[in-house]
Amino acid sequence: MPSETVKFASNGGEAEGYLSVPESGAGPGVVVIQEWWGLVPHIRDVADRLAAEGFVALAPDLYHGESTRSPDEAGKLMMALDIERAERDLRGAVEFLLAHPAVNSESVGTVGFCMGGVLSLYAAAKNERVGACVVFYGIHPKVNPPLERLRAPVLGFYAEKDQFVPPAAARALEERLKSLGKRAEFHIYPGADHAFFNDTRPEVYDAGAARDAWQRTLDFFRQHLK
Repeated sequence: MPSETVKFASNGGEAEGYLSVPESGAGPGVVVIQEWWGLVPHIRDVADRLAAEGFVALAPDLYHGESTRSPDEAGKLMMALDIERAERDLRGAVEFLLAHPAVNSESVGTVGFCMGGVLSLYAAAKNERVGACVVFYGIHPKVNPPLERLRAPVLGFYAEKDQFVPPAAARALEERLKSLGKRAEFHIYPGADHAFFNDTRPEVYDAGAARDAWQRTLDFFRQHLK
């Protein structure tokens, strides 16, 4: 499937991202949001997997060229992230997709992992052109999505053994969303740990949970992105 690095308008300047387009040449748009490591090969692979399923996927580079394999450095990059700038980058990514000739949906989806998970929710709450939001074990201490503004339905995936986002926190978020009248469906996988979807990290990857979450994600986007 065709893939390339693209530039798009953001913050009065330009941002970059990895774009993957299905072989058919058209499909609904999805923004793929990185973990705290940066725009690493795993995130590009997620974009390619979405394209293989018929979606036009764009993974914006929120660190603007930086990435790491060191947890300590990743933590520093995450905490140094300018959240408002990241939101504008994500808004630029949404607008880029909706203007792209390959995108045939009236709204786009967002899906993010770890840091990107809560940014997926943040982007959806800040942008009414997001029509479906998927959150994989989202966490960032500096990000507080304005949930009352959220219009998109939310699908969330969490892990029983997650020390960063324990099940109680996931359930509390789900209940808060529902108390605000939002559409939310959360799944907590028994025996799984934080980052269970990342198949480049064998110490935490859970094939069964990842497979189930992936199929639910595809079904969710197909249902809500017309």
